[in-house]
Amino acid sequence: MKFNPYPFERLRQLLQDSKSLKQGLNLSIGEPGFKSPDSVICSLQENAELIRYYPSLQSELIESQMDFIQKRFQVTLKENEIVPTFGSREALFSFPNFIFASYENKKGGPIMAFPNPFYQIYEGVQIANNARVIYMPLHKENNFKPHLIQKDLQKVDMVILNSPNNPTGQALSLDDLVTWVKLAIQYDFILINDECYSEIYVDTPPASLLQASIEAQNETFKNIFVVNSISKRLSAPGLRSGFIAGDSEILEQYRIFRTYMGVSIPLTLQKASIIAWREQEYAESIRKKFAKNIYLAQEIFTDSVIFPYTFYLWLKIQDCNEIHLNMHRLFNDEVFTKELYEQTGHIVLPGSYLGRNDGGIGYVRIALTQEESVMKQALLEIKAFSDVFLNVHACSRI
Repeated sequence: MKFNPYPFERLRQLLQDSKSLKQGLNLSIGEPGFKSPDSVICSLQENAELIRYYPSLQSELIESQMDFIQKRFQVTLKENEIVPTFGSREALFSFPNFIFASYENKKGGPIMAFPNPFYQIYEGVQIANNARVIYMPLHKENNFKPHLIQKDLQKVDMVILNSPNNPTGQALSLDDLVTWVKLAIQYDFILINDECYSEIYVDTPPASLLQASIEAQNETFKNIFVVNSISKRLSAPGLRSGFIAGDSEILEQYRIFRTYMGVSIPLTLQKASIIAWREQEYAESIRKKFAKNIYLAQEIFTDSVIFPYTFYLWLKIQDCNEIHLNMHRLFNDEVFTKELYEQTGHIVLPGSYLGRNDGGIGYVRIALTQEESVMKQALLEIKAFSDVFLNVHACSRI
């Protein structure tokens, strides 16, 4: 079993010998640059002494997450249809592990599918379970939407969607999600949507797979699961508060499985999470900050496809779809990242670090996570640099 280095470790190695001419912004990581709400911080302070107790799951936390789902998606869940988790990453790794534990004797191992490029935790669980993978390419020609052909649908055991998507910013429509639900039922595979960016949008909130399941008359959520967290919604990734919701028959055993993993949520964090999931006004203020940054990116990068979801700018930095390597065996997106840092101090993430095969090559991911005034200056500098880069590195000249 061999895991690949995380993208940020590869980025560190790429830039380790580079010197920047000035101080810039680190826009490589999706960490909101806004203050967390005072209500949550006060709760952490007031309940700090609860760390002396072993944590037990508070029913009020489940209720607060169910309330969020009902208000946001108009979906009313039962208590056995949701499990609070220690952030979304824990669920995205432990839940497939739980599912695939029963696939031990499957010839060749289980088969899973996920978008390419992708959030690396998907690959991590694939490697951990010796699963075979079907990549679902995301590119301009398919409008950055995942797809499986029939022969793959017939053999896949699990599909992970990520809508709204990291890194492309694309979101699947309710109709798109309904189609996926129907396929999951028809071909009997587990379908998970990673919805961590569901609260970052400009005008129209994206749909949930839970809504699509009901729309598809799958009211029991058979084979259907969503994962979400408070991190982006409330600028509180350190709170580690998330959930997985869906098929109650499967979640019943998963709930027991988690008790053996040592990932119980400390009571101090549970108390703060209860407040966080019910916080509406502050969450809306955070959403508006991100919306302004998306508008800003659309105004500055007029030739780029920028969807009104998530807080990522998926910027194409070459004028063709060819794969180019320089004399140091670096892709164009790596060269762009390295030279951008050296000239402006701004750090972005090469798209090739987020994909496999040719997934993500020729793009960089830029996190629109800072206050608007700070973000504007950085984006103008990146745009000026990219215009020169595209001219110097035009495919016809390479």
